[in-house]
Amino acid sequence: MTDHVITEYGAREGFDCTGAIELAVKACELTGGRVVVPAGLFLTGPIRLRSNVELHVSVGATLRFSTDRSAYPMVRTRWQGIECWSYSPLIYAYDEVNVAVTGTGTLDGGAGPDNWWRDTKPVDDWNRLLRMVDDGVPVDDRIFPPGHGFRPSFIQPHSCRRVRIEDVRIVNAPMWVVHPVFCTDVLARGITVDSRGPNNDGCNPDSCQDVVISGCSFDTGDDCIAIKSGRDADGRRVARPSANILIESCRFGTGHGAVTIGSETSGGIHHIHARDLHITGPAVDHALRIKTNLHRGGTIEHITLQDTQVDAVTTSAIHITTTHATPTPPPSPFPPTVRHITITNLQAHNTPQTLEIHDTPTSPVTDLHLLP
Repeated sequence: MTDHVITEYGAREGFDCTGAIELAVKACELTGGRVVVPAGLFLTGPIRLRSNVELHVSVGATLRFSTDRSAYPMVRTRWQGIECWSYSPLIYAYDEVNVAVTGTGTLDGGAGPDNWWRDTKPVDDWNRLLRMVDDGVPVDDRIFPPGHGFRPSFIQPHSCRRVRIEDVRIVNAPMWVVHPVFCTDVLARGITVDSRGPNNDGCNPDSCQDVVISGCSFDTGDDCIAIKSGRDADGRRVARPSANILIESCRFGTGHGAVTIGSETSGGIHHIHARDLHITGPAVDHALRIKTNLHRGGTIEHITLQDTQVDAVTTSAIHITTTHATPTPPPSPFPPTVRHITITNLQAHNTPQTLEIHDTPTSPVTDLHLLP
């Protein structure tokens, strides 16, 4: 594998290196290889990866991203379960094969209360997007011009195959941190997420299949791992589940749910296996959190949690609800199905409740097993 060090393409410490990184990516496209960020602080705008390109952030390196929204072009994305064209993720790939982000350096999104975290959900744009879905507007016409749109995810491979994100430390994300969408064969291994802003979910496979999340550490402002598959009518239109996902040997220190299913579950979620987890707390609310509502639809099934140590959680070790954020008055019902959940060898040492369930007669939780 050929290394293309960004300083060989004009990058200098402390300066904007967007152009140099673009040149290195183009050089890698020809034969495949690594775009290497050496030790030091380098500034950049959004990065778009191509097939057979690995972005490698070396030990001692920090790659800090611009918070100038005008630097981010509009791309096809999925925002809180709805497809649209909005700000590019900080690191983005679309319809590529064999892409990677690696290294023991730091990716710093630069987000804070004075920039990306200031306007968490622009109400007018969000309502406009919901109207577009209701009106059947095609995705390629759901375009938000510069100055509008939504906070981007940090790392988003979209419609990609063979994705690897390994060892990097990720801080100060604008929105969701690692967010693969419509991907297959995804590995997130050994990453450290320390990003505690609003909606800073750590790793969110979104309508993805064949995913492994292994040996990772999470301190987040929202859910640590959240598996998703689209929201309401738009999720049902796409109808792509998240499935065949393994979560193992991870640590969770801060966040709402350590392993969360939902709440965007309209495409269905099945065959999720989590094992050998350690919730250190005390600022984690739940070890396993399943959340959906009567408008989501979709089937959540074959979920297993095995060999999990909970030092402390704030609320309940296991929390399952089919009434999460149900609109008032409720719209046309699409009751979800939640079933076939097995929890084995849960060691909860400091928790107000072990199991908390909120369901309804139209969407009962069925076939739930707690085993020693």
